[in-house]
Amino acid sequence: MKSLEELNAIRDKVRDTVVIPDGSDKIRVVVGLATCGIAAGAKPVFNAIVDEVEKAGLGDKVSVVQTGCIGICQFEPVVEVFEGGKEKTTYVKMTAEKAQRVVEEHLKGGKPVVEYTIGANLN
Repeated sequence: MKSLEELNAIRDKVRDTVVIPDGSDKIRVVVGLATCGIAAGAKPVFNAIVDEVEKAGLGDKVSVVQTGCIGICQFEPVVEVFEGGKEKTTYVKMTAEKAQRVVEEHLKGGKPVVEYTIGANLN
């Protein structure tokens, strides 16, 4: 980056892919994008979720945000789904392909993909 114009261009490009939580009762999908998550492949997972949410027309019901380290680095990439007052669902060892299934079955269909959750991967 060599100028303020370049920085503004980067900001404008990223602004469309990052949704800031607005306090509503939307489903909130949080992707761990700290160094550990990025090294494990979280960026393609984040991009896949954003793309699939958009394709499914869920933008008014689902917000996708990034966060730092979630604290379970051995399970990266990690995706957490928060649904209103319900407990969160924590997906681990995610891939872009798994993310597509989570959007289709969980975010769109309402049923978590149990085999991708942390509980199913603790053995």
